[in-house]
Amino acid sequence: MSYILLILSVILGAVLVLLKKPNKNLVRLLLAFSGAYLLSVTILHLLPEVYIHASSVKNVGILILVGILLQSVLESFSKGAEHGHIHLHTNDNKFPWLLFISLCIHAFSEGLPIHHANDNLLWAIIVHKIPIAIVLTTFLLHAKYSKQKVIFFLAIFSLMSPLGMFLSNYLPILETYNTEITAFIIGVFLHISTIILFESTENHKFNFQKFGAILLGILLTVFTL
Repeated sequence: MSYILLILSVILGAVLVLLKKPNKNLVRLLLAFSGAYLLSVTILHLLPEVYIHASSVKNVGILILVGILLQSVLESFSKGAEHGHIHLHTNDNKFPWLLFISLCIHAFSEGLPIHHANDNLLWAIIVHKIPIAIVLTTFLLHAKYSKQKVIFFLAIFSLMSPLGMFLSNYLPILETYNTEITAFIIGVFLHISTIILFESTENHKFNFQKFGAILLGILLTVFTL
């Protein structure tokens, strides 16, 4: 069921673009909610679990920092699509392979700790993938790629997190180093969620809608853990 939900989250994002064409404000609120939810699950659940089971606290800290650094590198190729931004010229006929591969690596890594975590992480990733799918679908359509090509690449993207989850469940080496892998992914989650939450709003004004979405994401995690 978890595999299906992860795939459906991408389908939902694509369908929303085709049927509703959600505006930027709605996408930003979805991102703020998902970022707060993901950050809360990371701090309240993943971090304590990793430190409880870790053989070396120092190694956990190093792996978290490596995760943050690697996600920074990936975002230089993905152009910020993980947190709702793609800054590319859509009149370029070349398919943005680096952007797509970076997003797939990110989605694959998200799936690795799901099997060993509680349902909150699964739902946090599902909610996080919806606005990403909206942004990716919107970009591909505006770039005037054929519908067959858009569907093909969205299908591949939708399978990345389930693939990560599947391999972490069935590959012995990933099972053996689950704590270390989760520590690394925590760094990825921290980087993405904090950028979503703390990026500046227009004119640096306090945004009540965004704050409400963030608060809702945090409260939902607190009361369901």
